Amino acid sequence: MIPQEIIRRKRDGEVLSSNDIAAFIAAMTDETISEGQVAAFAMAVFFKGMSRDETIALTLAMRDSGRVLQWSDAGRPVADKHSTGGVGDNVSLMLAPLAAACGLAVPMISGRGLGHTGGTLDKLEAIPGYDVMPDETRLRAVVRDIGCAIVGQTQELAPADRRLYAIRDVTATVEAVSLITASILSKKLAAGLETLVLDVKVGSGAFMRSTAEAELLARSLVDVANGAGLKTVALLTDMNQPLADAAGNALEIRNCLSVLRGQKAGTRLESVVIAETAEMLVLSHLVATMPEAEEVARRALASGAALERFARMTHALGGPADFCERPDVYLPAAPVIRPVLAPADGFLASCETRALGMAVVELGGGRRRAGDAIDHRVGIVAILPLGTQVSKGQPIAMVHAATQEAAARTAADVTACYSVSDEAPVLPPVTLGRVE
Repeated sequence: MIPQEIIRRKRDGEVLSSNDIAAFIAAMTDETISEGQVAAFAMAVFFKGMSRDETIALTLAMRDSGRVLQWSDAGRPVADKHSTGGVGDNVSLMLAPLAAACGLAVPMISGRGLGHTGGTLDKLEAIPGYDVMPDETRLRAVVRDIGCAIVGQTQELAPADRRLYAIRDVTATVEAVSLITASILSKKLAAGLETLVLDVKVGSGAFMRSTAEAELLARSLVDVANGAGLKTVALLTDMNQPLADAAGNALEIRNCLSVLRGQKAGTRLESVVIAETAEMLVLSHLVATMPEAEEVARRALASGAALERFARMTHALGGPADFCERPDVYLPAAPVIRPVLAPADGFLASCETRALGMAVVELGGGRRRAGDAIDHRVGIVAILPLGTQVSKGQPIAMVHAATQEAAARTAADVTACYSVSDEAPVLPPVTLGRVE
């Protein structure tokens, strides 16, 4: 394999063979080709794209660059979901225990915050003692005994993805659809899943701001996943406002517990959690139809079975045994709380959701650089949904901050994220479409 020949052929728009792709990824993993060659390959793919078969080959090569988990001892269908990321999107925290309570095994390999979007692992690390990187023996025991474990990607799972992503991140090639697809799916395939539900976000707080962009990515993900042997469907969901009424790590853990206690019934967040759990149940053939599956999920939520699974998972991965009973004892609290005030009378009409997510990052709730420490205390809560009628000066959210100065600055920034109109806006449904 001559790497520059593979780069040249892709640069010129040729279709690469699966053997060429596998050889290039193997050499990239072994670091026998340079970062410059990997960057050139990524840029060639960015401009010329990849066919479905090429993307499948890339995904499988990245999967096979490390260990692939097997779950023959799980005793139940093995399933997962993945979101492309947004603001206040803490669905995974509730969905994994809910799906487990409904009869699925969910070895959920999650990530950290990226840009303006929050990371599931960062949220879980707000819980004292929670081990997001357990060894395989512990991971298997938790999934076998409880049905779910939300953990991070180990060094052994899809190591090619880590090197390729790091290079994409600094070469302006992150947005290449084939590379996004292979990055997401190589990790999911390495986790040994049988089925996968994807949540592709659309709107001002999503990486894909238009429906057309989101549909393109969803179609690529579904086609490649199914082509690689992983039964997959995708939902397109709205991210033109925060999904939850909280954004920030410890604050979103509190929000998760509220959902699991049944205190967020009828919200957009609960709707997405139920819809995605139902998709997982039908795709895994545990339940025949979506209406039946939604009812199964609602019963598991209402009965407290999902909350019980979350409590057991948290303790099994190192968290306090009584965390769900006494979260305020364990979760860090910000010293300063300041309201965000409505700029005018009327209806909350729109939100620049990405800017709101970046406000959380500025507070210290996310990273500007890879090595930055996160302040789990900070964020924004009590966020009113779009369409709410407000009076000028009325609180529309509450900022939790480390200092008075940060709270004041963030409150002003968040106010600027919203527009207010005289008439109630026509809002899209939270679920915008489905790709299979």
